[in-house]
Amino acid sequence: MESSTEKKTDTLTDDDVARYLRNHPGFFLKHEDLLAEIKLSQDTGKAVSLTERQVSILRERNMEMRSRLSGLLENAQRNDVLFEKTKALVLALVEAKRADELSDIFCTHLTRNFDIDAAGLVVFGNPVVSNSRLRVTSEAEASKYVGSILKNNKAICGILRDTEIAFLFGDKEVARVGSAAVVPLHRDRPLGLIAIGSKDPQHFQSSMDTLFLGYIAEVINRCLPRLLKS
Repeated sequence: MESSTEKKTDTLTDDDVARYLRNHPGFFLKHEDLLAEIKLSQDTGKAVSLTERQVSILRERNMEMRSRLSGLLENAQRNDVLFEKTKALVLALVEAKRADELSDIFCTHLTRNFDIDAAGLVVFGNPVVSNSRLRVTSEAEASKYVGSILKNNKAICGILRDTEIAFLFGDKEVARVGSAAVVPLHRDRPLGLIAIGSKDPQHFQSSMDTLFLGYIAEVINRCLPRLLKS
């Protein structure tokens, strides 16, 4: 007749062993002779000792951690560069003395310092003749071309119609702009729109975060009313 001890041994599972070793991490300190006898298999099929396997695992984890750290450092460096570019843009915007100067600063900084192929600023007001990239038009006229954007009053990203591209960037950019991001400007009342475009149809997508462009829009929202009065 089998004893209760033998029954427990017969029914012992891998999970039971694993649980016991996890609850008794010092087990092998008392049974060091077992370490030399335990064999584990590698991907190559070759049997190795437990110590060798532990060293291999630690080496792999170390390489993984170094890769993650490298990725974090690269991301931090990119963020530093983006911060410096954004700071330069904001400082230049707040120092603008005229609305057309503000428009030129916005468009020049975006196309030179960021991954942007086209940029445009549309302001609502009485149309004027200007050599800058600032476009001044009435809100009613703008509604004919970008009415859906103005109605929603929030940033949108994606592929625009040719008429929308022409209105926001100019007729010459219709063939170049594959996708765009547009943000309405609003400060107590509708002020206009800012838009940035890319040659790549996949660059700006509806799921894209518009936090950066929204931040720039807030800066322009605070600058424009003062400049339009001057």
